[in-house]
Amino acid sequence: MTTLAGQDSGLISARDVTAAVTGIGVVAPGGVGTDTWWASVLRGHNAIAPLTRFDASGYPVRLAGEVSGFTDEEHVPGRLLPQTDRVTRLALAAAAEALAAARLDAAHLPDYAVGVVTANAAGGFAFGQRELQALWSRGSRHVSAYQSFAWFYAANSGQISIRHALRGPSGVVVSEQAGGLDAIAQARRQLRRGVQAVVTGGADSTLCPWGWTAHLAAGGLSTAEDPDTAYLPFDADARGHVMGEGGALFVLEDGDAARARGAAVLGTVEGCAATFDPPPGAGRPRLLAAAELALADAGITPADVDVVFADAAGERSADRAEAQALATLFGPFGVPVTAPKSMTGRLLSGGSAVDAAAALLALRDQVIPPTAGTRRVADDCPVDLVTGAARPARLRTALVLARGRGGFNAATVLRAAR
Repeated sequence: MTTLAGQDSGLISARDVTAAVTGIGVVAPGGVGTDTWWASVLRGHNAIAPLTRFDASGYPVRLAGEVSGFTDEEHVPGRLLPQTDRVTRLALAAAAEALAAARLDAAHLPDYAVGVVTANAAGGFAFGQRELQALWSRGSRHVSAYQSFAWFYAANSGQISIRHALRGPSGVVVSEQAGGLDAIAQARRQLRRGVQAVVTGGADSTLCPWGWTAHLAAGGLSTAEDPDTAYLPFDADARGHVMGEGGALFVLEDGDAARARGAAVLGTVEGCAATFDPPPGAGRPRLLAAAELALADAGITPADVDVVFADAAGERSADRAEAQALATLFGPFGVPVTAPKSMTGRLLSGGSAVDAAAALLALRDQVIPPTAGTRRVADDCPVDLVTGAARPARLRTALVLARGRGGFNAATVLRAAR
């Protein structure tokens, strides 16, 4: 299993393949299951709330986007519970939903026809914390043997492949918030190499004291106590972001193979790109370059894009930089922009994957979900931000953007199913 850190522009391919999305699975703040979560998003329901996973009363940040209503035993076999972290259980649930939605049964396909490429930025944080506490307080004999892999970034890909007997090429992408899109790009690359289908996307869960300490040390978190004003992308009063957990997984399939077996296509991946920022102070961020490369990969122009799902950092300078990149590409207020992650918080690798799910469903339903919280778009952010309520629109093509800590940028072009 190969660990990858980002993707190139995706312009070189082994063969011409339509990368069709035939299944979506979502486990995110606001809903367990794609339909439940999507209905919550279209209502503009803010799933950010005070932390309940642990006692956060002594921390300066006490809000998060938690996945509520998820009972592990309902989604994961009992034998897997001792060997999996919460993030892997969320990923297993999302993968099962995506495969069921795609009606894809690997048992009826050649042995190496279906692979797994997921993104994960933090590994099994809660599992690792528990075992380290056992080590420090009780000794090495009390540390679970499962610690050897349950903490690892690739655990999600591995457990999904074992659970569903998916023996094709597998891997994991580690590029923080950009990871969900980078995984989709890598999955498309596998299709071009001859694989029939790939389970792909991203998920993360770090809502434990150990994870929380890491987020606080990294900086950028909002210290607001009101969930409705804590995370305000592109707002003049933006004060930082909120962390969340969860993610989305997809079945990405060779379009010809999908049509041959009568699968319903939800949309297609038309363009992918990734860039890396130079060191701080050494040059301009390269999010704009990622967007331009993705459009070039898709063979379209900015005029063909109907909606942008923004990275939406919720921090003034980062929001300004993204807004200026969009204004350069599309013109000021040139295309509708939305950030449904304002209702969930930033989900690390799961964030851009959930945005891709939202984009595909928006293309299907011809509606743009709203950005929650933001009331007054900053004067230096010339974007047509969809706020308040969902906006009906004629949608054919969506651009999804993501930035990961450390300089990762990713862009994906998605197109509605014909």
